[in-house]
Amino acid sequence: MSTDDKNRAIAAAILPLVGGARNIGSVAHCMTRLRLGLRDRSLVRHEALKALPSVWGVVEDDTCQIVLGPGTVARVAPEFEALVAAGASGSPAVEGPADGPEREAKDSPGREAGRGPAGLPGTGDLAARGAALRAARRRRNATPVKLFLRRIANVFVPLIPALIGCGVIAGLNGLLVNLGLLPSVTPALAAVASGFMALIAVFVGYLTAGEFGGTPILGGAVAAIIVFPGVAKIDAFGRTLSPGQGGVLGALGAALLAVYVEKACRRRVPEALDVLVTPTLTVLVSGLVTVFGLMFVAGAVSAAIGDFADWLLTHAGAGAGFVLGGLFLPLVMLGLHQALIPIHATLIEQQGYTVLLPVLAMAGAGQVGAAMAVYLRLPRNGSIRRTIRSALPAGFLGVGEPLIYGVSLPLGRPFVTACVGGAFGGGFVGLFSMLGDKVGSTAIGPSGWALFPLLDGNKGFGETLAIYTGGLLVGYLAGFVATYFWGFGSALLEEFDVDTEPPTVTSESGERVPTPA
Repeated sequence: MSTDDKNRAIAAAILPLVGGARNIGSVAHCMTRLRLGLRDRSLVRHEALKALPSVWGVVEDDTCQIVLGPGTVARVAPEFEALVAAGASGSPAVEGPADGPEREAKDSPGREAGRGPAGLPGTGDLAARGAALRAARRRRNATPVKLFLRRIANVFVPLIPALIGCGVIAGLNGLLVNLGLLPSVTPALAAVASGFMALIAVFVGYLTAGEFGGTPILGGAVAAIIVFPGVAKIDAFGRTLSPGQGGVLGALGAALLAVYVEKACRRRVPEALDVLVTPTLTVLVSGLVTVFGLMFVAGAVSAAIGDFADWLLTHAGAGAGFVLGGLFLPLVMLGLHQALIPIHATLIEQQGYTVLLPVLAMAGAGQVGAAMAVYLRLPRNGSIRRTIRSALPAGFLGVGEPLIYGVSLPLGRPFVTACVGGAFGGGFVGLFSMLGDKVGSTAIGPSGWALFPLLDGNKGFGETLAIYTGGLLVGYLAGFVATYFWGFGSALLEEFDVDTEPPTVTSESGERVPTPA
């Protein structure tokens, strides 16, 4: 089977399990997830989706997010969109079943609420807890502030592939420069790696306007003022501007202002004059406010963010790393982690890397260590152990949702001990920051082992790599030890350390088959 056929097959397997083409309202993807806006969530067959070999997990948020992994999702998404388009035109091959939930029940004979296969305890109950926790988190995260933060995050998610690509090229170029290799090529690599970052404010403005209901190109036009070299000739309030002052935060504010001005013009300008007056007033008003106000304010805020991050890890690195690594997963559960995305982008723009991401990535290491401890502590529960075996590869690559929602969070205490593992890993990386060895990432998005190619710092790559690897190992070990010794009480072991496989008998042909319920 060719690669295209394989990706098409994955898309075709997923589509009927999410209600078919007519149930799809929108299709998007980030680095690891296929994000689907659904018209009727009750048609999603969660267990059947998770059972697909290509699916690493399913996350319920404002969209249905199917975790396919880096690389795969970017290839499957276009095939999925093509199937949805074909289904919209009435092709019966891609129309979903009308009885989604009932079909899911039929796919799992003998499964009762809170029970495992053939009514055995310990399997369905854990999955039901995970689903309930996901639903509860979705309800908690539907506050105006969190919805606003989610929209801000949506601005930066499309930038992640370019950040990753340019970050890897920058790392390669730095390695070549340090080794003195290919001196005629490294200037070209530097240009390739730096071009996007030089204009990132324009992309942020474009995406911000689109996300908040304005005309994207007007948001980009206003944000472009920030990086225009000619602003250096402007004397505002006795101070001279510098190109790039305010960075991504200034671009974000400028584009939001442009959206507000544009919408106000649409309501008041006569239709006959709209095409001429509205764009002009939008760019003029928001542009002047950007030059004479936002660039100064955003510049001061951006500088303060960089200074505070440096101060925090220089003077309180171990303690700050311990707290950040330990609290990151609860922040994710509350939806507050999205506020960190503009901060990461600001640090990357200022310093070339964000020192916060490697610390926060230790939370995933704690999850991996905790999952391995759960695997050993529940030797009889075949279902949970299968979930861990299938989710661990994704966990090592920094995709933690299958382990969080499929294992640690539904169990309760192992989620807390996983956070302990993340705290110790974060404290390890933070300690070296106090000692003068800063570890950063040139892009946002990846974590775990996937962050290796994006590592950067103020010392050599080998030293930076060693510190980050040491942090991961500390996180794995601390999460494992905390979970193995303190992650289970007697009641939890009694409930979940049970056989979840149905009893079998030998058929006339000699094959082992489940005993009839």
